[in-house]
Amino acid sequence: MARKVIITCAVTGSIHTPTMSRHLPITPTEIATASIDAAAAGAAIIHLHARDPATGFPSADPAHFMEFLPAIRDACDAVLNISTGGSSVMSLDQRLAPARTAEPEMCSLNMGSMNFGIFPLLDRYEDWQHDWEPKLLEATKRTIFRNSFEDIEMILADLGDNRGARFEFECYDMGHIDTLAYYLGKGLVNPPLYVQFILGVLGGIGAAPENLQAMKASADRLLGDAYHFSVLGAGSMQMRLAQLGATLGGHVRVGLEDNLTIERGALASSNAQQVHKVRRILEELGLEVASADEARELLELKGSDGVAF
Repeated sequence: MARKVIITCAVTGSIHTPTMSRHLPITPTEIATASIDAAAAGAAIIHLHARDPATGFPSADPAHFMEFLPAIRDACDAVLNISTGGSSVMSLDQRLAPARTAEPEMCSLNMGSMNFGIFPLLDRYEDWQHDWEPKLLEATKRTIFRNSFEDIEMILADLGDNRGARFEFECYDMGHIDTLAYYLGKGLVNPPLYVQFILGVLGGIGAAPENLQAMKASADRLLGDAYHFSVLGAGSMQMRLAQLGATLGGHVRVGLEDNLTIERGALASSNAQQVHKVRRILEELGLEVASADEARELLELKGSDGVAF
């Protein structure tokens, strides 16, 4: 297949809270609508978290996921990618419950334990809609986002070998690429690997062009032709790093999980607005955007008929 760029849209996540943007999808209907609209705008993959519809608190309850997964599947052909990261304050079993239930084509897999600091967001707001919001942010000062070697191997076997999922390997730092290369050498992961370079989370590698170039150079050396990569720039670096990543031969990820704005000082009105913007950038670079079925072919996914929702 001629090179086309996959756009992933991460529609809600567990980082931003309701106070931060009125456009953040919270309820199952809002998450479904945001996902369907993002797919219509050009996103081939939708990266999904859930929230408690009453409070907006990040949720790993499979019942919350099942309130929007079938609706998205029935309305569009996008690849639905379920997070196994959930939130750093969740247990591993909680984080895995949605993917174990839904058996998706694709799910995320974080490639190492780390500090995952979102507490700096506390300084930006004074009046919170919910008491849990500042408490959740403050908790990231003292929690470790656990992804041990044992955890990784269990997820590869449970969701990959047993349930047929392929993975979005999330690499927040250079050492995470070495870990993935180790598992490639052991035969526990198989090409084509889909590697998400994540830049800009406090505790991981910073959101700088030089860091992205270094991550790609490391992956080229360690993974060779066994991988495709995508770029996630957190916060204000989202579009700039997406453009650089595409220029370097990669794919892109946008969405309100990663960045709430559309330009400096202006909140994005929707996930679809970000997808439209990055699609325009890609097309102005002379690149074509991949369809969902082209993404499935490139990443060798099992297909939407193999899921459990």
